[in-house]
Amino acid sequence: MAEQWEWAAGASPAKIRRMDNAKTFFITGVSSGFGRAIAEAALAAGHTVIGTVRDARAADDFERRGLGRAHARQLDVTALDQVAPLAAEVEAQIGPVDVVINNAGYGHEGILEESPLDAMRRQFEVNVFGAVAVMKAFVPVMRQRRRGHLINITSMGGTITMPGIAYYCGSKFALEGISETLAQEMKPFGVWVTAVAPGSFRTDWAGRSMVRSERAIADYDALFDPIRQARIDKSGRQLGDPAKAAQAILTLVELAEPPEQLLLGSDALTLVRAKLEARLAGMARWEGLTRSTDGD
Repeated sequence: MAEQWEWAAGASPAKIRRMDNAKTFFITGVSSGFGRAIAEAALAAGHTVIGTVRDARAADDFERRGLGRAHARQLDVTALDQVAPLAAEVEAQIGPVDVVINNAGYGHEGILEESPLDAMRRQFEVNVFGAVAVMKAFVPVMRQRRRGHLINITSMGGTITMPGIAYYCGSKFALEGISETLAQEMKPFGVWVTAVAPGSFRTDWAGRSMVRSERAIADYDALFDPIRQARIDKSGRQLGDPAKAAQAILTLVELAEPPEQLLLGSDALTLVRAKLEARLAGMARWEGLTRSTDGD
């Protein structure tokens, strides 16, 4: 990688610190939540960050933070035909991207019977199709360079489930599967792929960012209303700290052999471990029925 330097704010031409390990990050959705926290941590560590935002005001705000190393680009990840040209423009104008972080996404909450199919379609357009478009835009250049790291922000909801987030969990299960498969495809070329699965963090996911279907069927009141209210009440007071998650991501990208999945948060670890243990117990219980389908 070319030698890089950090410059004093306001600047004199004096170089103040050499950064031989500086990387270039491409992060979707840097206006808030994990995207903002990761971008800020990466910039503070001396890296260059290209961050996607939805409007010009957010772009100006982002670029003001970066001492010339923060580059905003307006992008709606569901505008699939715009993703590859943007990736090419970034590579040509700013330089090779070392780390791609698919962070843009949101949560849909609603009982499946009450939630329209259009809500599911939108959930998958953002959380799955948009993320895959970004991966496909950068995979060719990373494969050719024989280096790079693709990170997909999934969720513990990509392994565990609970009533009322079927569309969200479905999208994250899908992204987990795609990420794991791509990891196997890219490993021979020295390109790493990691699904980062957070638990509950103090972001806007359960607040203003969440899309909620209207309630209509009384049969679900006892099951779901307490879950919805608890999520609203807990928003902003979750266990996870986004700034600490960002530091974990910076550690992840420095590992010689990064994992294919990284859980973030002790709640994610506890709940996912319990789910996997229960699944193994179920496999053992029904092993006879499973094996009964084998041919003679």
